[in-house]
Amino acid sequence: MRLIKLVPDNTNIRFVAVRKVAFAVTLVLSLLAVGLVFARGLNFGVDFMGGVAIEEKFASPPAIDKVRATIERLGVGEPAIQQFGDPKLVSIRLPVPEGDSGATDRLVERVKTALATEFPGATFSNYSTVSGKVSDELVTNGVLAVVLAIVGIAVFSWFRYEWQFGVSTAVAIIHDVLMTLGFFALTQMAFDLTIVAAVLTIIGYSINDKMVIDDRIRENMRKFRKMEMRELIDLSVNETLPRTVMTSLTILLALTALLVFGGHVLRGFTAAMILGVIVGTYSSIYVSSSLLITLGLKPGAPVGEGTVKEPVPTKPATRR
Repeated sequence: MRLIKLVPDNTNIRFVAVRKVAFAVTLVLSLLAVGLVFARGLNFGVDFMGGVAIEEKFASPPAIDKVRATIERLGVGEPAIQQFGDPKLVSIRLPVPEGDSGATDRLVERVKTALATEFPGATFSNYSTVSGKVSDELVTNGVLAVVLAIVGIAVFSWFRYEWQFGVSTAVAIIHDVLMTLGFFALTQMAFDLTIVAAVLTIIGYSINDKMVIDDRIRENMRKFRKMEMRELIDLSVNETLPRTVMTSLTILLALTALLVFGGHVLRGFTAAMILGVIVGTYSSIYVSSSLLITLGLKPGAPVGEGTVKEPVPTKPATRR
């Protein structure tokens, strides 16, 4: 049986030749992502905002003003209402009610009954609740987890290879995270702890892809000491390209199936992962590797682990 090759063996794409264009695109996209986050903000889920989040599915796309008016008549607080990708699915966020442990259940039951009366065919999906103190702790811990992951990976790359590898890896991962945040600011999909888990998973995938290319660059620096750095990086990326493409495509196939059949609960996580795989593949090929040249990495064996020293000539032994 003949094996399928998505990337021919003799592939020789000049990735470094377009590095300035790639850097410009990366900078523009990163600035746009930051601008979107500040301009539109993230639609924080109940994990980060605190309160009671109720999901209601309607028979047909409802008028948001009418939904808001229906809930306000109950006197349960100011509702924050958000439509998802499915216009029939609405998220309603309300303050946590005061009282005993059953106060939240009674609140949800009142909202469910009112909506079912006002909108025939409306069905209750689920609800979740988080206190304000817990949500503040979750925000702090989520940001800390992402920052520590980026710093830890950069430090590891620094000690594993050279400092240029650590800096280029950190830049590429920050770009991947910013793209994910910009996507959620643009789409206004709920940003909760599940998405933080997706961001950390994206970081793990990105570093795995980048380490494969960095290892090949280091090996070729030891093998081809006099090769120009541009040619060496192009050679290394092309040699690892079949593995990169095959890995990315197989992961995307699994994520696409999860996006289609996984339901609403996993939609945000899956969308973040699909974007992260695409952006991470792009950054590892066009950004992280080419940035090594800009950072001044020179041809020759790297200083880190596995350095090969030039053989020292020895004098032949003389007989006495």
